[in-house]
Amino acid sequence: MKAWALALVVTAATAQPSCDKPVYLTFDTGHMGVAPLIAETLKKHNAKATFFLANEPTLTGGTTLDDTWAPWWRERAAEGHDFGAHTWDHDIFMEDVLDADGKVVRFKVKTQAGVNPPVVHEVTPEQYCESLKKVGERFTAMTGKSLGPIFRAPAGRSSKALLNTAKACGFTHVGWSSAGFLGDELPSQSHPNAQLLDKALRDIKPGDILLAHLGIWERQDPWAPAVLEPLMTGLEQRGLCFALLREHPRYAPLFKAADTKVALKIEPKTYARKP
Repeated sequence: MKAWALALVVTAATAQPSCDKPVYLTFDTGHMGVAPLIAETLKKHNAKATFFLANEPTLTGGTTLDDTWAPWWRERAAEGHDFGAHTWDHDIFMEDVLDADGKVVRFKVKTQAGVNPPVVHEVTPEQYCESLKKVGERFTAMTGKSLGPIFRAPAGRSSKALLNTAKACGFTHVGWSSAGFLGDELPSQSHPNAQLLDKALRDIKPGDILLAHLGIWERQDPWAPAVLEPLMTGLEQRGLCFALLREHPRYAPLFKAADTKVALKIEPKTYARKP
């Protein structure tokens, strides 16, 4: 094995959580209007997060994974954050579709993202898998790095068959903790920022996975950085810190296996010509 490959394997195998009271901050894609502010806040706190990517509409008329946003993703990758898939079109699972023998042959999904009207349709397990892989291919094209072996089903909705389908093509689902639902997708009128902040500071505990978005269309009062900044400060004052999902006990083995697989790639052999 090459020396660099061995070093990478050893590093992956011995990686330890960066703090003893971690919480895991995660962001799903959104309209991206607050994405620069979120990036600035993370850098200010020297914190790492995990991003789940879908190709969603943005405020400027493009999409989250288009060439306009490629430099932003490249910068986040260079900073050492983690990344997972969120399906290419933001397909929200509705139900399994069975054949006459009771076998799951398709998934009914609702493609719903941003201001686009929702579209209900069916996809095969193979098509769902390709949707996850397409995110990975685009992420690599933008950043030169590999997507993590994780995904988050839009709205958190799934079934056993869907989770097994994703796992078979290399993606394990990541949900969020009850207290980690930060509420940025709730209406501002009934869930003002101050209320969301108080609840999060009161309820979040070490080990929780936190969920927010890179911009929610329906929310009138932007959640970030109005809530994100004091939330991160308040959690730090309580002795909590922010860790990557690759450091989470449940997901660390997946990242280690993926890192090892990359490190152990066999280079093409060359053979000396016979005289």
